[in-house]
Amino acid sequence: MSEVSDSGVAWTIVGQGLAGSCLAWELWRRGVNFCIVDREGGIAASRVAAGLVNPVTGKNFEPSPMIGEFLPEALEFYRRIEENLGVVLWHPLPIMRLAGNDDEWAKMQAKAARADVKVWVGRELAKQEIDGWAGGFEISGGGRFDVKMFVDRTREFFQAQGIYRKDEIAFDRDVKVRVWCDGAAGLVLGRHAEARCAKGEILTVRATGWDEARIRVGAGGWLVPLGEGCYKLGSTYEWERLDMEPSEAGLERLRRIAMKLGGADFEIIAHEAGVRPILRRSEPLIGPMSEGGWMFNGLGSKGSLYAPGMARRLALWILNGQEPEGHFDIRAFRKRL
Repeated sequence: MSEVSDSGVAWTIVGQGLAGSCLAWELWRRGVNFCIVDREGGIAASRVAAGLVNPVTGKNFEPSPMIGEFLPEALEFYRRIEENLGVVLWHPLPIMRLAGNDDEWAKMQAKAARADVKVWVGRELAKQEIDGWAGGFEISGGGRFDVKMFVDRTREFFQAQGIYRKDEIAFDRDVKVRVWCDGAAGLVLGRHAEARCAKGEILTVRATGWDEARIRVGAGGWLVPLGEGCYKLGSTYEWERLDMEPSEAGLERLRRIAMKLGGADFEIIAHEAGVRPILRRSEPLIGPMSEGGWMFNGLGSKGSLYAPGMARRLALWILNGQEPEGHFDIRAFRKRL
């Protein structure tokens, strides 16, 4: 398919971050007539995201919810978009999950025996691989999705189609349906529901001799190889000051993570910040809005895993009336508030 149909309902996707970009591709491949408007700025996390996909996450060493369904769908989506754009977006990499103390290691060992965790857990890391750590496992199924390239190339693609514009969210009168994919900006404004967004700061660093074959997770952070001696490193959580300004406190925190996961000798190339769109943990929500239109938000820190599958679910809902699993419905979430 090379262009959208000139018939049917006119749709406007508001916001062209990760959520809006994924939804745009889902509508485009279905031949739906739509346009995209975006401010190209603000506090969007998509501008700085590392795109980390880690099947077993957090202090509790738990699988991401429904990852067995969402990960294959995301990988198939990435494959299609790579073919459409002629670029490489998905970089599969094993993950070294490292325990900082004996208690954390004991918890990880106990969880690793559980059926839903065991499927992702590979070999126990050898002593020479975990110098200074209590223990660690190699995790399969992980990798890095190049979010910035995806968003930028998606913008270029739809600009060439004549269905994208930079705008301060002004709408044509004939637009019948708006789909709000406005990320943290919309949540901060209170557009969808009570939110708890979090600012995150990330470093891009260059180093010699660091492991480029695996993602390292531990010490409350992560280190993601980008190739050619460069890495993304993060991340911090700030709940009050929701802006795009990197901070000295964040930099100090990130330096400590870098020294623990990589080493003391590195060059900082960039220090950036963005605001994660969070409605409930890092699980997204979609659905109709009481004032009209639809929404897709709340991807949090796991957008690279969930955005493709949620975009498909929303497209099927708004086009065919096929409702998704109930816990993704923004209406049910609002009732519990």
